[in-house]
Amino acid sequence: MVIGLNKSIIFFDIDGTILSHRTLDISDSTKEAIKSLQDNGHLAFVNTGRTLGEIGQDILSLNFDGYVYGCGTNIIYKEEVLHHVSISRELVVELIRDLNDLHIEAILEGSNAIYYSDKYTNETALRIIYEQTYRLGYNVLTWDEEVIDIDKFCIWPQVKSGYETFYRKYKDIFDFIDRGDEFYEVVPRGYSKASGIEFLLKHLNISLDNSYAVGDSSNDLAMLEYANTSIAMENSTQDVLDMASFITKDVDEGGVEHALKHYKLI
Repeated sequence: MVIGLNKSIIFFDIDGTILSHRTLDISDSTKEAIKSLQDNGHLAFVNTGRTLGEIGQDILSLNFDGYVYGCGTNIIYKEEVLHHVSISRELVVELIRDLNDLHIEAILEGSNAIYYSDKYTNETALRIIYEQTYRLGYNVLTWDEEVIDIDKFCIWPQVKSGYETFYRKYKDIFDFIDRGDEFYEVVPRGYSKASGIEFLLKHLNISLDNSYAVGDSSNDLAMLEYANTSIAMENSTQDVLDMASFITKDVDEGGVEHALKHYKLI
């Protein structure tokens, strides 16, 4: 597949980038900017740590050209699944046993459902559970399901030694993304938001020179470092601000629109 040489491809994180982390809404200016981007012939992709099972109609209604879900584990273009890797069911059983034994709270994330334990103490985990269950209405199941189908997971270790043991056992199978405050995203080794971009550039025959990434947090670092042009939201974490090619406005101040206008993409 060959895309026009003058066309660019732009990858957007969701939380804190196109969706406000304060209002939990997508602004009209962001919606209009993404549509204008596509009307100008460029490609707009979501590139997120969320799995497909954690995507609501608010995101899907924007009609992106494609999606990189679950830190590169599930790649979709024009409604076609180009690549999808999931964690084997046998390994999931072992993971759950170790998570319980080592006192590690976790959310298991799949393309069709999200799986929760029956006990959590971490405030971030509790907030995510509440939002996904009651506000967003995702397909929420438990760790007691006979079959658990997941692409990645997030963990909140309660005991340092437990995390160290877990990490030593699984570091050759998974990559651990430190999100701060004892919060880690765990992804099959070799997969990232950057690997998703690399795959699509090859598949669509688009030059790296024509790639842009827009994000705000530590799990965006891989894609921001890989893309030719890295754009940080003003509300980004300091590590993202320090490495970005350009710092745009806050997510609630038209940051996406401002960035796309700055690079004359709209």
